[in-house]
Amino acid sequence: MTGNQDLLTDAGLLSPVRAGTPVEAEVCDLAWLQAMLDAESALARAQARLGTLPRSAAAAIAAAAYTDRLDLRELALAARETANPVVGLVRALTALVAEHDPAAAEYVHRGSTSQDIFDTAMMLVSVRALRIVRSDLARVARALADLAAEHRDTPMAGRTLALHAVPTTFGLKAAGWRQSVLDADRRLAELLAGLPVSLGGAAGTLAGYLEYARLDGAWAVRDPGEYPDELVRVFAEETGLARPVLPWHALRTPVADLAAALALTAGVLGKIAVDVQSMARTEVGEVAEPAGAAGRGASSAMPHKRNPVLSTLIRSAALQVPVLAAGLTQCLVAEDERSAGVWHAEWQLLRECLRLVGGAAHTAVELAEGLEVRPGRMRGNLDLTGSQIVSERIAAVLAPQLGKAAARQLLTRASAEAAASGRPLPEFLAAAPEVAKRFTPEEVAAWCDPTAYPGAAGQLVDRALRVGGPEPA
Repeated sequence: MTGNQDLLTDAGLLSPVRAGTPVEAEVCDLAWLQAMLDAESALARAQARLGTLPRSAAAAIAAAAYTDRLDLRELALAARETANPVVGLVRALTALVAEHDPAAAEYVHRGSTSQDIFDTAMMLVSVRALRIVRSDLARVARALADLAAEHRDTPMAGRTLALHAVPTTFGLKAAGWRQSVLDADRRLAELLAGLPVSLGGAAGTLAGYLEYARLDGAWAVRDPGEYPDELVRVFAEETGLARPVLPWHALRTPVADLAAALALTAGVLGKIAVDVQSMARTEVGEVAEPAGAAGRGASSAMPHKRNPVLSTLIRSAALQVPVLAAGLTQCLVAEDERSAGVWHAEWQLLRECLRLVGGAAHTAVELAEGLEVRPGRMRGNLDLTGSQIVSERIAAVLAPQLGKAAARQLLTRASAEAAASGRPLPEFLAAAPEVAKRFTPEEVAAWCDPTAYPGAAGQLVDRALRVGGPEPA
């Protein structure tokens, strides 16, 4: 049995997809605490810039706003008494400021409310996490572009409803993965540009901020109607976040927007993962995950196995995030000017979404950059049905000569005979009288070559690769 502190540690044991990845540090409890302190410091600096708070007080608040002087567990326990962690944090921060500048302590959290600080911190945490995600997505997109170019014309079986359909190329599959990654990255880029500060005061009217400015600030001699806009503008500049049109305490669209983008990103990565899993099956063997460290993919019971653990981790995240995101979307239904429970329900759901997507994106980098592609197995699998995979093409060639219905009947009969005998389909087709009198055996064999029926796969790959990759996060 370990000590109590160890028992309380969330080390990622039940969420290995994010364990040890860069996003963990950006969304852990200490990161959220520092983000709240950053919000308090930014608010003080904004007020000082507008002359409604002494610059010396803003400096004293900023100097104290670091996590190393606070007891994280104590703040968590204090949050049980107020239903949010900001009240205890403000009390602790005020005491720290007072130790060095008692006068400045009076200006901590001036005119503010818990949700202003926490929601702003939530956006700061999200921005920091999403920058990591976008950096990893850029690497994934580059690796997939390389695979698409290298395997532009590598033939493989296209599969629909789990069965062979018509031929495609691995390059087109990789280009499709990349395109989805680019779509997700664009969504995250748009989101990052608009994540807003939160500033509304007790009930979204900014009354507290206005009153303090009126009572003892330099703003008292100016038009008070301008102050709210100026405060939000300067606060946004100090945090690097966007300026909202209105306070959004009970208008939770920024969080729902985050949820949707994170679910999209998880799903995009999950698509890659599930394709890799399917193609890595023993009997398929068209790709393999990078070997990685010794013991990667080991089974506890079957020494011969090397399991596709990277795609398994990514897929696990892709299955969880949409469920969590649905919970965040549900939180749009928030009552009044401040919710009792809806706001509070968002925190852990959003943190887990950020963790899982960050972990999945980081894992996808290793998967995409190290994926082993096996063209020989792809070619061998194309031959499994003895040219039946190009039945669409054969029907198209024969229909103008025999009529659509007759061509289909002939092809159905020849396919059944080929499957029953184990002999090649071209042999039966070439021997059919209605075919033999119109086409040579060489022509029939050419129709039945699955590598000669890639459609526009190559051109589609070229078109996709002309689309640029992600802009820097």
